[in-house]
Amino acid sequence: MEAYKTWVRRNRDYVRQLSSLASGMTWLLPERFAASEIGPEAVSSVLGMVTTVNEHIIETTPTSVHTSSAETSFLPLSLCLTLLRDLETLIEVVAEQLYGEDKKWNLIVLTEAAKVCVRLAVFKTTGYKMLLQGGETENLENSDDLSPQESMGHSRKPIQNQGLGANHHQGLNSWNLEGRAMSALSSFGQNARTISEPTWLRRVQQHQAHLEPPTKVIRNPSLSTFLFEKGIRGGLFVTGESMFVLRPLIYVLLLRKYGTRSWFPWFISLAVDLIGNGILSAITMSQDGRKDQHFQFSKSEKDELKRRKLLWVLYLMRDPFFSKYTRRRLESTQKIVEPVPVVGFFAEKLIELLIGAQTRYTYMSGS
Repeated sequence: MEAYKTWVRRNRDYVRQLSSLASGMTWLLPERFAASEIGPEAVSSVLGMVTTVNEHIIETTPTSVHTSSAETSFLPLSLCLTLLRDLETLIEVVAEQLYGEDKKWNLIVLTEAAKVCVRLAVFKTTGYKMLLQGGETENLENSDDLSPQESMGHSRKPIQNQGLGANHHQGLNSWNLEGRAMSALSSFGQNARTISEPTWLRRVQQHQAHLEPPTKVIRNPSLSTFLFEKGIRGGLFVTGESMFVLRPLIYVLLLRKYGTRSWFPWFISLAVDLIGNGILSAITMSQDGRKDQHFQFSKSEKDELKRRKLLWVLYLMRDPFFSKYTRRRLESTQKIVEPVPVVGFFAEKLIELLIGAQTRYTYMSGS
């Protein structure tokens, strides 16, 4: 495994180009969207998982000797989410092949429930930060960090506290005698312990101190602490983010009960999206107006809100809206551009791919 990691990191550009080419070619596989063909989806899923693992290996490349020990021996939750997303379409095709169109939703519900659990775990372990790319990208930015000016201000505090008058200096002078005596005793005890230790033990301790530099332990706040510190905006943020996480599970549960031809799952899913994003957008607008220092969105988090709004386009590709409106528009467009030699050919293939992809829940779920 280490040899494979070394090869991937050494040939990262070649690996990325090859993965991109292979992923693009999978869309041209024959019978890609046929209900009875598991092979093409299996090939696509395996290639997607290999690409995900390669990207993880490249992103965790150690930069020095000290960071080589920073690689974790377990799969991070964000990587588990990406691997599950690569596998979910194959799960849908296998479930449809084995159990039929109606009962395939049981396995899809289990898949979405697993994704909800992992995303909530990511949300908790990151200290209740916004889930970037649905939790597949680590949110490393921290808006609560001190600015350089504030850090300098804090570093000056001990110096400023020294000028407290003659009484304070007298207290320091009276303490100096006792302090020097205690310091001498401490140094004597330390020297005695060092002399009594074997030479090989001191060498091992120095070697370990050199290889394992002290790491900063970051303790994420609990939910109650987060809500207490962030106030009402923190509660609204947790509500909006929870709605984003739960929306796919709610949607697929309604699809299993009412079917894809019912408007009820479509409208409920859209309502959850609109309310959740509306809550988060309201927090953003209140920040711009009041400059609240207790709750701030970073640039990547604001970009994530824009990305989530772009996902609303997928509602045009979900039944029953697609069957009643979008498909008719696509077919009429195809008839218009069909006489054009080159444009007509590519438009026909593109519309064929869109109609085929629409038959898969996992391609249009936006989860």
